[in-house]
Amino acid sequence: MAKDRFDPKLDRELPDLLPELRWREWMRRIEAVLFASASPVPRDDLARVVGQGASVDLLVEDLATDLEGRAFELAKVAGGWMFRTRAAYAPTIRAAADVWDQHLDLSEFDVAVLAAIAYHQPITRDGLKDIFGKEISRDLIGRLHGRDLIGTGPRAPRSGAPYTFVTTEQFLVAFGLESLLDLPDREQLEDAGVVGEAL
Repeated sequence: MAKDRFDPKLDRELPDLLPELRWREWMRRIEAVLFASASPVPRDDLARVVGQGASVDLLVEDLATDLEGRAFELAKVAGGWMFRTRAAYAPTIRAAADVWDQHLDLSEFDVAVLAAIAYHQPITRDGLKDIFGKEISRDLIGRLHGRDLIGTGPRAPRSGAPYTFVTTEQFLVAFGLESLLDLPDREQLEDAGVVGEAL
């Protein structure tokens, strides 16, 4: 059994508080943890700041309800929860910032290659060449890797053992996906003209 990593100084049970105040305090603790984190926080980490019998899922649900009408929301992505700005406020943020999220600086072809990696991972550069009918530059792969949208996967089991590429947790975060199972159906993307049939 793993060692209990709970801080012994943190009173998680809060026995001196009335039940409704205890629940509210647990919600605020979860809010504080999520606010302080730049990446999704998994359920187990949130459970470390609330009472043993508390339902993290219900606390998160109540916190999400509390945030209704605010400019940000609670999103479940990459196996955890995080705060993010509501999509309706994207133009406002773009107007106020000199540089918008680096992931939106990708060219149409960059996005197509990223989609091919997402749907066919792990995949080599040769595999991408087969899909697109042309060599995929190391610069393009470097851009996607530099933005932490892709990472290096296992080496392909063939001559030369070339590297493969896979998507990362940051890919899930950037596109608001809880897991790769949430990727849109390829046929729907083709019908919408977002990606070609080769993908």
